[in-house]
Parts: sequence; structure tokens; C-alpha cells
Amino acid sequence: MSMNDRARQFLPFEALKGLKEALKLKEYEHERIEKSDLSEDEIINISNTLSELKNNDLVEVNYYSNGSYIIAKGNIKLNIVNNYISIDKNKILLDDIKTIKKLL
Repeated sequence: MSMNDRARQFLPFEALKGLKEALKLKEYEHERIEKSDLSEDEIINISNTLSELKNNDLVEVNYYSNGSYIIAKGNIKLNIVNNYISIDKNKILLDDIKTIKKLL
């Protein structure tokens, strides 16, 4: 038996092809959170906060992305015309913001 053939017998064997991927998908679907609706007061609060902010202000934003809520802190870049803000390299749609506050 050649060295290559001998080495092949020790390669990992996956008896059920695609099982790992299917399990990861199910786990993701199970952990996924639905986006919550905001009350009028929360929408007004977000709108008021955004109107007071300037580029490079330090903020903390809680926003919805890919089935979960994420908190980002950093300097903000406003792009209200295109309906998003940026924190570092993350683009956050205004509709995905749950809370936003200016930090000192």
C-alpha cells in the first residue's frame, strides 16, 4: 500500500453528509429573535436623539441585526438621507434601532 493510500484511511469520515450544516442551521433558527415593535414614545425618543447628534459624537446603539439585538459603541456618522447611521464600519438602518443614547 502506498503512503498516500495509507494516509487516506485516517481522514475524517462523515457518515451523514450535511448533518453538521443542518444542525448549525437549526441552532441558528432556534436562537433567532423576532424584531420587536417600538412604541410611539420610543420612536419619538430615537428621533429626538438623532436630531441632536452630530457626526463623530460618541454613542451607544442597541439595534437588530440577523436575528438578534446588538449593542454598538463608537463614533457616529449620520446619513439620514439614506436612512442609516454608521458606527465604526457597521451600517445600521434607522428602522433597526431599538435605543440610542449619546455618551459623554
